[in-house]
Amino acid sequence: MDLETNFEISRTAEFILSRNFTRVALQFPDDLLKHSTKVVNSLRNKLGSGNKVGLFVMADTAYGSCCVDEVGASHIDADCVIHYGHTCLSPTSTLPSFCVFGKASISVFSCVEKLSSFFWTNCRPTVVLYGLEYAHAISQIKEALVEATPKAKVELQFADVMCSIINPLEDHRRSNGLLGHLGSCTSNSSGAETGSRYSLGGLIWDLPEGQKMEDYMLLWIGPDNSAFANVVLTFNGCEIVRYDAAEDQLVTDVSQQKRILKRRYYLVERAKDANMVGILVGTLGVAGYLHMIHQMKELIMGAGKKAYTLVMGRPNPAKLANFPECDVFIYVSCAQTALLDSKEFLAPVITPFEALLAFNRGSQWTGTYVMEFRDLINSSPLEVKKQPEEARFSFLKGGYVEDFELHENGDEDNEGSLALANATEKVLQLRDTNPGSLVKRVAKSGAEFFVTRSYHGLEMHANSSLPEPYLVGRSGKASGYKDEKIEHET
Repeated sequence: MDLETNFEISRTAEFILSRNFTRVALQFPDDLLKHSTKVVNSLRNKLGSGNKVGLFVMADTAYGSCCVDEVGASHIDADCVIHYGHTCLSPTSTLPSFCVFGKASISVFSCVEKLSSFFWTNCRPTVVLYGLEYAHAISQIKEALVEATPKAKVELQFADVMCSIINPLEDHRRSNGLLGHLGSCTSNSSGAETGSRYSLGGLIWDLPEGQKMEDYMLLWIGPDNSAFANVVLTFNGCEIVRYDAAEDQLVTDVSQQKRILKRRYYLVERAKDANMVGILVGTLGVAGYLHMIHQMKELIMGAGKKAYTLVMGRPNPAKLANFPECDVFIYVSCAQTALLDSKEFLAPVITPFEALLAFNRGSQWTGTYVMEFRDLINSSPLEVKKQPEEARFSFLKGGYVEDFELHENGDEDNEGSLALANATEKVLQLRDTNPGSLVKRVAKSGAEFFVTRSYHGLEMHANSSLPEPYLVGRSGKASGYKDEKIEHET
C-alpha cells in the first residue's frame, strides 16, 4: 500500500487547510517513525509552497502512544496534532486532533471464508468489533459476509468507527446538549451504555430495543493487543472469538485473556490492606483526568489512608522502586494503557475502578468491569462512604485488621483533629514483621519513611563500637591479589 493512501495525505492536508492551522505537530509511534520524513515531504507538497504551515515531528511520547500527546505539542505551541497509528480516540483537553489509523494488511476473501464457516455452525447473534487499523476493509468484509451468511441464519451487528477528528470544544458543547443528539461523527468514546447504544475504543454500535450485550457473541477482528483486552474485560459476560488477520486464523479460546479477571480481583484484595497509596498520573491530555485524580484522593483519605500523587511518564519497575513506602499504586490513564502487568513491580498497580472496590467498605464486585475512568465520572459522583469502626477481615492476612485508630475510651471523635491524627498514624504504621527486614521503626509519612529507613550490612567490627582509623584494601588483579599465596608454581 502506497504512502499517500496509508497515511491519508490528502485528508490530512484538507483538515489543516480548512481550519487554517499554522503550527501542526505530527505524532508518530516508534514503529512508524521511520516513515516520518517521507510523510512530511508528501504533506508539504500537498499543502503547497504558498501555505506557511510549520510541521513538527513528535516521537517518544511521555505517556501511552495511543493518546494524543498534548504536552509534547504544547512545547512547540502547536495548533493541532496529527496522530498516526494505533489510537484509543480518547478526547483531548485543549488541542484538536486528526487521527490517521493506517491500513493494516488483511485478506478479505480468507477472512470471510473462515468467518462464514464458523457462523454456519454457530447461530448466535453477533456483534463484530475490530481494530481501527482494519476499518478500511470492514465494509468489504461486511458485504461479503452478509452474502455468504443468510440473515435468517445469524444476526450480525457491525460497529462503526467514530469520527477521526477530535475537537475538545465540540465535545464540551455536545456534553452540555448544545449540539443536539449524538451523531455518527463523534469523538466521545464513553464505553458505556446509552439506551441501546454502546461505544468502546473508538467504535460505536446500536442494539435492538430490549437487547443487552450479554445476549450477543462478540467477534473481534485484529491482534491480541490492549484494545482487545479492553473488550474482553468490559464485556466479560459475552462469548468472544477473534480473527487474527496476521496469522489468518480464527481463535475461539480466549480463556487466557479472561484469566486476567482473576488476577485483577486478587490485586483488589491486595489493595484493601494497603496503608500508603500512590496515584500515578498516566496522562496529561485525556479530558477529565484531573477530576479523576481528585476523586481518588477523596476516596483514599475517606478510607483513612495516605495518598501521594506521582507524575513520572510511563511507569516501570525501576521508577516505582523509588517509592517503596507505597503499598499500592492507582494508575489514572486511558482504558488501553490502564492495565499494567505489575508482576515485576514491588507493589501492585490497579485501576480507578479497582480502587473504588478496594477502598469503599462494603463494595462488592458484581462482575461488571469499567476500564474507562471517564465512565466513573459520568455515571455518578463519587460517594465516599463512612467507614465502619469494626475490624475487617483480610483474605490475604487471614485475620481481622483495623483501618482506624480509636481513642482509649473506644469512641472515635470524627470531628476532632486528634482523631484524624491518630487515624493517620495508625494506617501509616510499617510494622517490622520480618526480623530480617531492611525497614525499621514506624513512619508517619513518605518523607519520614526514608529518614527512618536503615540498612544493615556486613559488621566488620562486632566487638568494638568504634571504627578503625583506616581500612587496608587489596592491591593487584582480581585473578591474583598480591596478598594471596600461590598454591602451585609452574
